[in-house]
Amino acid sequence: MRCLLDEFANIGEIPNFDKLIATIRSREVSACIVLQAKSQLKAIYKDNADTIEGNYDITLFLGGKEKTTLKEISESLGKETIDSLNASQSKGTSESYGTNYQKLGKELMTQDELNVMDGGKCILQLRGVRPFFSDKFNITHHKNYPLLSDEHPENAFNLEEFAMAAAKKREEHRAEIGLDEEVEQYVIQTE
Repeated sequence: MRCLLDEFANIGEIPNFDKLIATIRSREVSACIVLQAKSQLKAIYKDNADTIEGNYDITLFLGGKEKTTLKEISESLGKETIDSLNASQSKGTSESYGTNYQKLGKELMTQDELNVMDGGKCILQLRGVRPFFSDKFNITHHKNYPLLSDEHPENAFNLEEFAMAAAKKREEHRAEIGLDEEVEQYVIQTE
């Protein structure tokens, strides 16, 4: 079973969710939590937010501006090694030259770079794999896109039609098995 928990911050607190998220995988259940910002999780689950986040296998960052989220994403991406070569020359009574070679660490993406990230890009972090920067998938290129109401409004789900069809089917089923017939009821008392 897969639970898609969109607008997770707006559905209210799920009791013991920090314990559930840690155990449901062993029961073939997954939960996809969708948040606008990591601070929303902390606002609802307080100290347990870190436990919940620690049980994520995948983090998909689509972009955002919230400072806490940007800071945490930047830190989790890690650093890259860059080479720095400095050359110096001093002139005077005796001329001297010097070179200095250093290996430095630079954040893969700074908070500023994440803040202005192209809207068509995303960052996927999968447990056990280095994060990667990718293009977002354009759903209009999917073979089943014409089945969506975005492409054809007549494909939109109509809740009223669905509810009426379900009620009609339920009534047909009741009639078929005779649930609408009168029955005699006997009550047996025991001592």
